Amino acid sequence: MNTDAYRIDVHNHIIPVEYLRELETIGIKGSLGKMFPEWSVEQALAVMDANGIQTVITSMSSPGIFFGDASFAKRLARLSNEVSAKIISDYPLRFGAFAILPLPDVASSMEELSYALDVLHLDGLVVLSNTKGIYIGDDLYDELYADLDKRNAVVYVHSTEPEAGNPLGKEIPTFLMEVTFETARVIFNLLYKGVLERYPNIRWIFAHAGGALPCLTWRISLGQFVIPDAGKAVPKGVPYYLKKLYYDTGLSANPYVFRTLRELVEPEQILLGTDYPFAPDILSAETIKGLHAYDGFSEDDLKKIEFKNALDLFPRLRK
Repeated sequence: MNTDAYRIDVHNHIIPVEYLRELETIGIKGSLGKMFPEWSVEQALAVMDANGIQTVITSMSSPGIFFGDASFAKRLARLSNEVSAKIISDYPLRFGAFAILPLPDVASSMEELSYALDVLHLDGLVVLSNTKGIYIGDDLYDELYADLDKRNAVVYVHSTEPEAGNPLGKEIPTFLMEVTFETARVIFNLLYKGVLERYPNIRWIFAHAGGALPCLTWRISLGQFVIPDAGKAVPKGVPYYLKKLYYDTGLSANPYVFRTLRELVEPEQILLGTDYPFAPDILSAETIKGLHAYDGFSEDDLKKIEFKNALDLFPRLRK
């Protein structure tokens, strides 16, 4: 173990063998245009130690757990969350985890949320951008938002395949570009469905620096003038809500992204994320290198991004 490690990585994925075995039974061997990478606790710890990362908050990534069979999703959510809890039990200050729910089954998701947060004591919730075309922000999930709001829960949003697939064709891997628009769609939906206004206590984190969202901020804001009831949904104006969200550095630690993101938010809203292992281990090092190479962050800013902001969201790690 690297005893000098202090960083906290909030965008780090778990791909346990138990999950892979279940997906193999329905013929799924990859996601977003590529095969699943290898993953193990030991490999993850080695990458963490090499990059000064004390703790990772893991999550299940695309393709998630729902493939049309609600009972399969319910069983796989429980399996995945219990695997995460076991890893935390074994390495309490090295790993945290976001629970996954069997959406779009709201009743089962409410049950699993209670189990994951109240019994397993996981650190928050991960949701994919859409489940069979139902996007986060949809009114179908109002009961879930209300519960999360009461809990002041941390909710991590990761993109997945659009229901119709990549509009540029199946030969184009979705992870290259389309995932960035998926994230922007979710934020747009949360804004204009009024979720961010009605449930202000949910702490939302968005992967990949918000995807395409930061550079679309002004254009998205025009919805205030053309979308029915936008005045009720975003009464404080779109920028107000966007500035309260959190954005991670996964596959985004470069000046092109940081310049745009910093026009939108202060360093207090940015979190370290590496996207390991879907982004190979060399990119964990490149993420940290890119973060420190950017000329717009002070030393204090870097401390906030690398661990202080995460400690505010996950106070148990202060130990």
